[in-house]
Amino acid sequence: MSNLDKRIVFMGTPVFGREILRTLVENGYNVVGAVTQPDKLTGRKQTVTFSEVKQYALEKGIEVLQPVKIRREYQPVLDLNPDLIVTCAYGQIIPDELLNAPPSGCINVHASLLPKLRGGAPIQHAIIDGYEKTGITIMEMASRMDAGAIISQCEVEIGEEEHYGSLHDRLIIAAQQLLLDTMDSVLDHSYVAVEQNEEEVTYGYNISREEERIDFTGSYQQVFDQIRGLSPQPCAYTTIAGKKVKICSVRKSDFTCDRENGTIVFIEKSLGVVVDKRIIIIDTLQPEGKALMSCRDCRNGAGRNWDGETCS
Repeated sequence: MSNLDKRIVFMGTPVFGREILRTLVENGYNVVGAVTQPDKLTGRKQTVTFSEVKQYALEKGIEVLQPVKIRREYQPVLDLNPDLIVTCAYGQIIPDELLNAPPSGCINVHASLLPKLRGGAPIQHAIIDGYEKTGITIMEMASRMDAGAIISQCEVEIGEEEHYGSLHDRLIIAAQQLLLDTMDSVLDHSYVAVEQNEEEVTYGYNISREEERIDFTGSYQQVFDQIRGLSPQPCAYTTIAGKKVKICSVRKSDFTCDRENGTIVFIEKSLGVVVDKRIIIIDTLQPEGKALMSCRDCRNGAGRNWDGETCS
């Protein structure tokens, strides 16, 4: 049996997972099933929404499984007789019954340089926590979260003003290439894995609602990193003049100001916020109940009286 004939089950949910699944399919691997999170009800009309992985799998005629709790509902996955399970951003811990079943094992594509940033939001935290580089790790799956032995890695530099969205997209490209470079050694059992150093572990857990609120007690760099680490989604937010405002994109400036941290200032044709006597320029934002808008549109409309207001 050639490596392209071996039966692969893919497990993933969001866009990152979809693109890893696409890589396997478009390069001729025999993906016999896709496991993804259950459908969600979204919006005021509670519309049923498929995951990105499910949408792509259905387009390609791949069988889709959506267990509510994979630790109890794993038998349908075993029934697909996988030679290899590949996971990427699935969203649930895989039970030992699955980890131990495939002859070629289970591997995970993770968007960090493990053991750094284990968890569900490694890309956001790489920026929020001030990392200068991150990357992709392909590892053996383990019962503990992102703790498996490392099969392969590649580094990706983080730009000084890069936001989550652009880093996410660049990491997808890096992950696709690393996976293709690694697959044959996984299917042939010819790779040499390296155990993670537990003393170097850090975590990038899923972003909480409280972590989305901008902390203006931090340094200029910390506030800047928090905002760009959550851009363009879900967006960091604050309260201005009693209204919730999402700060969607920002950039650094050389402007200075003696006002207190979190003070909104009108400067030239821009909108800014004071942090450590310096000004972060706000390019786009979304006031509560409004659409995403530029700083100029905000100054002419919802934010016309914000000069001097303090974020809270």
